[in-house]
This record gives sequence, structure tokens and C-alpha cells, in this order.
Amino acid sequence: MSQLMKFYEIAKRSILKAITFRLVILIADSLIIFFLTHRYDVTIAVVLISNFSSTILYVAHERVWNKIHWGKNIEKKSA
Repeated sequence: MSQLMKFYEIAKRSILKAITFRLVILIADSLIIFFLTHRYDVTIAVVLISNFSSTILYVAHERVWNKIHWGKNIEKKSA
């Protein structure tokens, strides 16, 4: 008989995932914005503001979804 186990992701994991994801987006955003504007000052300003706010929203989103157990079925295997 299988037993349903709850899976919890600690906040540090969510934060690390957010940081690594934002680094990828930071590079992509920088290239796109600079290609469109050809201005370093505009590129830096837009990328910093956008990525800071997006990181905060991403962490909040991850934490909310961590509390939702839908789709998190983990089976405990018996020996």
C-alpha cells in the first residue's frame, strides 16, 4: 500500500532557483534591450528595475505554489 507523503521546498531553494533563473533572464534582457536602444544607461536601468521586481514576484509565486499540494504525489516505496 502506498502512503502519500508531503513534499516541502525550503525557502532557500526557492530563492536560489529565482537567482539562477534571473541571471539567465538578465543576460537575455540586456542583449535585447541594448540591441533595440544601443544605450548602456537605458539598458542598465531597465534591466535592474525589471529583474529586481521580477525576482521578488517569482519568489512569492514559488512560495504560494509550494503550499498547493495539487500535482505533488510522492509514493513511499516499501522495502
